[in-house]
Amino acid sequence: MNKKDIATIRRQFKKGNDKLRISDIFNVYIMKESSDIYHHESMPFGMLDEDQQELFLGNFKKVLAGNLDEKLFELKFKRDAEDSSQLILHRGLLTNDVEEWTNDMLALVAKMLQDRQYEHDVVISFIKAEYLKAQKRPNAEAEESANDTMYSHSFLLCSINKTQESKKELEFDYVEREFKYNVTVNPVINLQAPLSGFLFPCFNDSAADVNHVLYSTAKAYEPDTAFIEDVLTAEEIMTARDDKSVFEEIVKDITGDHLSTSALANVYEEINRVVEENEEEEAPKLDRNDVQRVLTLSGIENVTPEKVETAYQKVIDDEKYEMKATSVIPKYNSKSIKIKTKVANIAISPEDLRYVRQVVFNNKRCIMIEVEEDTVIEGFTMAEESLVNKVSEKEPENAITE
Repeated sequence: MNKKDIATIRRQFKKGNDKLRISDIFNVYIMKESSDIYHHESMPFGMLDEDQQELFLGNFKKVLAGNLDEKLFELKFKRDAEDSSQLILHRGLLTNDVEEWTNDMLALVAKMLQDRQYEHDVVISFIKAEYLKAQKRPNAEAEESANDTMYSHSFLLCSINKTQESKKELEFDYVEREFKYNVTVNPVINLQAPLSGFLFPCFNDSAADVNHVLYSTAKAYEPDTAFIEDVLTAEEIMTARDDKSVFEEIVKDITGDHLSTSALANVYEEINRVVEENEEEEAPKLDRNDVQRVLTLSGIENVTPEKVETAYQKVIDDEKYEMKATSVIPKYNSKSIKIKTKVANIAISPEDLRYVRQVVFNNKRCIMIEVEEDTVIEGFTMAEESLVNKVSEKEPENAITE
């Protein structure tokens, strides 16, 4: 899935959307002490009151929030896996029998509880739903009408949420005219910050892909590998941060630790060009041949296939390893590049990196930034100074001058 596909589904989770039909919701309450199912219930989603529906819709929307390879990960199911979750999810997606569907979801819950203990009581919510999407019109300027052909896309979504104790509050009773201590023993389900979740199947340009599942984690770059491999029976993944780290280590091994800012800017610019050329397609990936080509086109000398091969073997040792191009470019991971020194920290956009230089002045290393206009600090325009080495010797106090 790309960010456009995810955004399309995420937009459906809003109140009063007639293009989203959630048939059933299944909630399972798990006790933290025993990791046992304390209670579970299934009901038509339409049976919930409007306030409850709105809370759940907001929760499901949060499950699909975040950037790909940071908080959202498209996972490929393992082939021929024992007790495959792909088969369980696919069976649950196809059945029209609610009892069969809930039994399949309970089978997944059992896998979640195996060899695992949560820090809080948790509530695991499953929904079975479909969203309707109009067929693409041949004429882009044609107006959408009620007669357009609609495609139905069925999916399952899971959201895992922790519970928390109610706040201890002091309240005022208007009738008795007295202050009372409000004691509530029932736990509150935190639907504002889901711990984890997933969407099945994935969608690529509205086409269902049952060989992949979209996994969501609460903390960026911290996917639960045990959940991925044991619960979802999916293949191991690399985060965007992992890809970026591997790329940096490979480049360092090929070029050495020292690299000019202009050369680094050229590398980012070349990779960005690859991304822009494939903007409408799946996020492009870079293999070792692509890395060699990028470094060569960026003006880095003596980049040979042997050097690239050696670097890959040292860093990743995987002949088939490919990294997403968007993961290694700073503009897709952060708004700016951070330059940290003992004197100051500087933030600069990747596009402007070529205007930064490290130079030696008066035998001291300095950072020089090329600017096109006067620099203003705290309302004061900086005075221009000539970059000239001035070596002066202190004259003796009793020196005679003419």
